Amino acid sequence: QVQLVESGGGLVQAGGSLRLSCAASGSIFSINAMGWYRQAPGKQRDLVAVINSGGSPNYADSVRGRSTISRDNAKNMVILEMNRLKPEDTAVYYCNVAGKLLTGFRPYDQWGQGTQVTVTS
Repeated sequence: QVQLVESGGGLVQAGGSLRLSCAASGSIFSINAMGWYRQAPGKQRDLVAVINSGGSPNYADSVRGRSTISRDNAKNMVILEMNRLKPEDTAVYYCNVAGKLLTGFRPYDQWGQGTQVTVTS
């Protein structure tokens, strides 16, 4: 009942930048946390950055200082901008949105399909 559409990613040179965006739609009553996670081959899915409904961000140590997460509440969108990319940033990046549905105000926790980011040295 909640759909996420991710965009951005692709092939980037080390030292470059990327911008990932994720738009949520569907039977949404409210959105609490919006975030980005990533999963490299053979590794677990880890938090990259998350932003709560009040706009307070939280970053993984590995990206803090070179990443910015923001949200556009009017568009139900979350954006991740990363600079000074490194080969170790290579992973599939997943958007995650959590909140409450219009139907009975039930909670939801939705994942996007993922978008590949490859950083070449």
